Amino acid sequence: MPELKYRRILLKISGEALAGRQEFGISADVVRFIAEEVRDIHQLGVQVGMVIGGGNIFRGVEASAQGMDRSSADYMGMLATVINGLALQDALEKVGVDTRVQTAIEMREIAEPFIRRRALRHLQKGRVVIFVGGTGNPYFTTDTAAALRAMEITADVVFKATKVDGVYSADPKIDPTAQKFDELSYLEVLSRRLKVMDSTAISLCMDNGFPIVVFNLQEKGRLRQLVCGERVGTLVRGG
Repeated sequence: MPELKYRRILLKISGEALAGRQEFGISADVVRFIAEEVRDIHQLGVQVGMVIGGGNIFRGVEASAQGMDRSSADYMGMLATVINGLALQDALEKVGVDTRVQTAIEMREIAEPFIRRRALRHLQKGRVVIFVGGTGNPYFTTDTAAALRAMEITADVVFKATKVDGVYSADPKIDPTAQKFDELSYLEVLSRRLKVMDSTAISLCMDNGFPIVVFNLQEKGRLRQLVCGERVGTLVRGG
């Protein structure tokens, strides 16, 4: 059994990632791949909390920009995260991982309400806990929800899953001269306006000295490398 650097993590996955090559919706292949990656670290004894976005189904910010009331649009986005969370739960349980879905908006027929002590108990019992519904409040993103839940469950780190292998000075798909950063401070992320997480989430992590690792989840085995302490992606901390 390999030595673990992180024993309790919060994994943040964007809703767009679940769509795979589709423009919207949920790709069964992508959800299955994520479930297998999480199962691999779960079998090592890592306690896993997850926060999932909803952008593959509905984006509140975009709807608001088109004239919809911002609060209503954000609540619709929160409901989209519940759909994604249930899809992940199904995939995880099909690969043998016991899970619980906890939502910031009560809907007891399909998920538990978020209760911090209950979430901690599930983690201690070896269950993966999927947090959905964002923070339960409009005007806050699922990035902020991830930072908040990570601190509430006393995780060791936030793993931010993306489609690239870290944080770059520009979009590497557009600018071939874009520089990849191995490590950044919170202040550098904020001052350079780098697309790691939104500024509220970064500030929350900075105020509490909470590390963030940005990595490419699409590459098989990356989660396992990270929990075992290998330098993968970009580490954000300090400063």
